Amino acid sequence: MIYIVGFLAQIFFSARILVQWILSERARSVLSPSVFWVLSLAGSCLLCVYGWLRDDLAIIAGQCVSYYIYVWNLKAKGVWSVIPSPARWAIYMIPVAATAFAMCDPDEFVYHMLHNAEVPTWLMIFGVAAQLLFTLRFVYQWLYSRRSGVSTLPAPFWTISIVGATMICTYAIIRCDPVLIVGQ
Repeated sequence: MIYIVGFLAQIFFSARILVQWILSERARSVLSPSVFWVLSLAGSCLLCVYGWLRDDLAIIAGQCVSYYIYVWNLKAKGVWSVIPSPARWAIYMIPVAATAFAMCDPDEFVYHMLHNAEVPTWLMIFGVAAQLLFTLRFVYQWLYSRRSGVSTLPAPFWTISIVGATMICTYAIIRCDPVLIVGQ
C-alpha cells in the first residue's frame, strides 16, 4: 500500500514534466504551464505522505520546502484564485497539520526519523543533502521568477535538476527504494 502512494506521487511528477515538455516543444520555448504546478502540488502531497510512511526524513524535507513554492507559482499563474476557498485553506493547512501532528511528541518523531534502522546516518545525511539540492531548483526558480515578474523555468533550473536527480537516484539505489528509482 505504501508503494502505491509513492508511485501515484511519481505519476503526478512524471505527468508534469511530460506536459511541460510537450507544451514547450509546441511553443518552441520553455514554458511554465499552470498544469505543471497543479500536478507538482498533488505529487508533493502524496510524496510527503510516502516519506512519512517510510520514515524517510530526506523525502519529507524536500517536499516541505517546495510545497509552498508550488502554491506561489499557482498564484503567479492566476490559478490559485480559481480554486475554491475551502480547498485553498486545506492546501495551506496540510503541512501545518502534519507539523502539529509531529509535534504532539517531537522527541519520538525526531528519534523515529533520525534513528531509522533501515537508513544508516551517513545515508540519511546524503539523502537529505540530495533532496535539498533537488529542492533548491525550485527555490532558484521562485527567486528568478519573482525577479522577472513571471513564473518561468530558467536554464539553471534544469542543471540543478540533473545533479539533484543523480544524487537522489544514488540514494534510492542504495536504499532499494523503487519509487524514487522509477521517479528519477
